[in-house]
Amino acid sequence: MALGPRGWRTVRVAGHLGEFLQGRVGGEVVLITLPAPILAVTARWRAGPEALRVTGGVLTRPALRALFSAAGRPLRGELCLSADMPPGGGAGVSTAALLAVAGAVGLPLDERLAPLCLGLEGATDPLMLPAPGQVLWASRRAEVRARLDPVPSFDVVGGFHGAPRQTRAGDERFADITDLVADWLRAGPDRARLAELATESACRNHELRGGEELAPLMDMARDCGALGLAAAHTGSARGLLFEPGQGDRTRAARMLAEAGVRGIVTFRTPGPL
Repeated sequence: MALGPRGWRTVRVAGHLGEFLQGRVGGEVVLITLPAPILAVTARWRAGPEALRVTGGVLTRPALRALFSAAGRPLRGELCLSADMPPGGGAGVSTAALLAVAGAVGLPLDERLAPLCLGLEGATDPLMLPAPGQVLWASRRAEVRARLDPVPSFDVVGGFHGAPRQTRAGDERFADITDLVADWLRAGPDRARLAELATESACRNHELRGGEELAPLMDMARDCGALGLAAAHTGSARGLLFEPGQGDRTRAARMLAEAGVRGIVTFRTPGPL
């Protein structure tokens, strides 16, 4: 949290670009998120005597009321919200917005916010954790199912394709990924294997959910030297996964744009090289 001029408190919370894995294990929906430091929600708030004025309609008024109440503050002042990713994109905009506002009004940004986010969303991303990509996360319980070894870094070229699709807490249409999770735990730092598992998870779930065909994206991955692909399992985020510093990422961005992918970004995920 940064305290700027004229009393503004500014907090930026990074989102993700879909998931490496998402699906059902033992009947429960779990995921391994794909952190995207380049995509974030920023909240700027300053106290004031007037009723809260909000710029940027990311959160509902009841959600804001709950956050201010949890911080012991009246719903007053000025709040400006900005997001680098679209709602329904599968990039964590709602969770990141809740956390950014929570931090701006003085709540600690840590695991203790998970129940609050869950109560407001019904299903939440692990963005309140210090390393959100290093856990197997039960999104409908906002709990860590397992701590993971650090995922090696990937270079990612991606964006958003197709209509937005909001996550619904009661949505149970996910493929069984018990085998993929077990293989992920065995893969260690093998990027090629991890990318293969991410690709399989995306394909299983998109086929199950009647989503768009991912074969063209897989063709792009091969043509550009990517190791595989990742996708939001309930959203429009798509990304090609590269060995750091390898592959033709410029060509990948051009091909994605030609295929209608919007908001194209290139970034490196956190993790060891």
